[in-house]
Amino acid sequence: MAQLQELFASWLDPQKLGDIALTWSGRVLAALAIFIIGRWFLSAIASSATSGMRRVGLDDTLTRFLSNLLYLVLLVFLVLTAFTALGVPTTNFLAIVGAAGLALGLVLKDSLSNFSSGAMLVYFRPFKVGDLIDAAGVSGVVDSVGIFSVVLKTPDNRVVNVPNSLIYGGTITNYNAESTRRIDLLIPIGYDADIPQARAVIGAIVAAEARIQKSPAPEVAVQDVFTTTVIVAVRVWVDSADYGTVRSDLLEGIKRSLDKYGLSIPLEQRALPIASATALK
Repeated sequence: MAQLQELFASWLDPQKLGDIALTWSGRVLAALAIFIIGRWFLSAIASSATSGMRRVGLDDTLTRFLSNLLYLVLLVFLVLTAFTALGVPTTNFLAIVGAAGLALGLVLKDSLSNFSSGAMLVYFRPFKVGDLIDAAGVSGVVDSVGIFSVVLKTPDNRVVNVPNSLIYGGTITNYNAESTRRIDLLIPIGYDADIPQARAVIGAIVAAEARIQKSPAPEVAVQDVFTTTVIVAVRVWVDSADYGTVRSDLLEGIKRSLDKYGLSIPLEQRALPIASATALK
């Protein structure tokens, strides 16, 4: 009993308690200072790296991805340094982190899949920031390519975050990969319509559009003939940025001209069954 009293008395010695409090408070303050000041330095280093990569002409998508990756790696080293200042043995800590990392790897396999897919997207670069793409069932302009997801802005100004694995594992359509695109229109005219006249009318609309490129030459040709309708195909090349507006203007201009010359697009006719008077009784 006397030994226990002496042990408790040694533990509760005010001088020892003061020394312990001073030691740990100093370590905690040092660790916090290292972490807070280190975060500021990391942000400055990441910003400098981003500026340097842009100066040498690296793609903006690649620049953002590498900057985020650099910041993440440096943050891990900063946390280890803060733990060292706190007095935690980093060797044991790394062993614990390794074991925890293995467990987390199994739990966060989807996140790791997104990370690896993001690295492949940056390496192969099927698109870049500012491109209009269709991927994973979403159409929009690429706003950023992150470590785990791609941010797309839809035409109606919605922001959609799509996991990298869904984009890399699926079909990607990049509408801005090439500087030009072809507009394909199928214009129906009546079966009894004057085909040469219709081609001339459509050709005049095409020739009057200054945004249509001369090479490859525009095409206006009959594509199909049905029982009540003749299909005239229109194929023209334009700059990718002008695709939507030129297509809309062509459709409006062709419709107006066909109406003007009596070559209107025929209405679809459907035969409706009429019950006989006997059947109605």
